Amino acid sequence: MRVFVAERFFDADTCGLVRAAMDRGTVEAAEILDSGIRIETAVRRAASVEVDESVIASVESAIDGCRDRIAAFHARALTSREGVSFLRYPSGGFYRPHRDRATVAAWPDAARRQIAVVIFLNDDFRGGELRLLPDDNQPATTITPRAGTLIAFDAGTLHEVLPVDGGTCDTIVEWIYGEGS
Repeated sequence: MRVFVAERFFDADTCGLVRAAMDRGTVEAAEILDSGIRIETAVRRAASVEVDESVIASVESAIDGCRDRIAAFHARALTSREGVSFLRYPSGGFYRPHRDRATVAAWPDAARRQIAVVIFLNDDFRGGELRLLPDDNQPATTITPRAGTLIAFDAGTLHEVLPVDGGTCDTIVEWIYGEGS
């Protein structure tokens, strides 16, 4: 399984600024996407945080600056992005196995997702690992969150966020579309 990793994608100051924006932001329960868009706490226990436009623009610009490296690593022509989301997993938070690329009438652009991007903003918590579950007989890949690290993987990969055992895990997620998608 190919996973692009950019350690120190964000420095500690940038992670702190984004987390402070999340602290000031509007918080609501994070939704799931299956036959529709809905809240399902047995599948996902996390919060989606709306932050100010300047933080969104800064994060999206940084991701755009890395897109060519991600595209080269995954040997894909990548075009546009869906738009960043800011997620907060509290103690007890998790996201059961799921795929980010899906054909769903409620969110047609989900079928266009080629690459899933995750940026970890902190690591002062327990648990909350990202686990990638391959479709073949290969072992799962477990990624321990490290503040400032960007991870990019195929959006069709089955994956999950393991439960946070203590503290709060803050992340940014984004999906990048490819040519023809």
